[in-house]
Amino acid sequence: MLNVELSRFKVKEGKSLIVDEWLAFLNDNMAETLLTLENEKMYVETIFREVFEGVEYLYWYSIQGEGTQKVEESEHWIDKKHLEYWKECIDTSFRPIDLTPEVIMIPTNIKKNMISL
Repeated sequence: MLNVELSRFKVKEGKSLIVDEWLAFLNDNMAETLLTLENEKMYVETIFREVFEGVEYLYWYSIQGEGTQKVEESEHWIDKKHLEYWKECIDTSFRPIDLTPEVIMIPTNIKKNMISL
């Protein structure tokens, strides 16, 4: 079974430069970042950024397996730093919006490879 998610989170006002730093941190440390995804059975994770009507949002798109380790449980330094940025930048007073997948198109051979990991 695969969990396919797309969620929107509001960025705290005045934190755009810190978001720049956060996203650069993830990109600059991609090799280490990818290592942390294994325990989470995170097969695909993509962060999108949008400014809409003067409000900044980050969107997380992911394809993840079941029976995973949560990022909050990780002892890896990348995950700890990622969560520090999250706490500084994400507005927890805004309820995240989880979009509902209506059609999931993953070719069978790719899906089998994901599930077998």
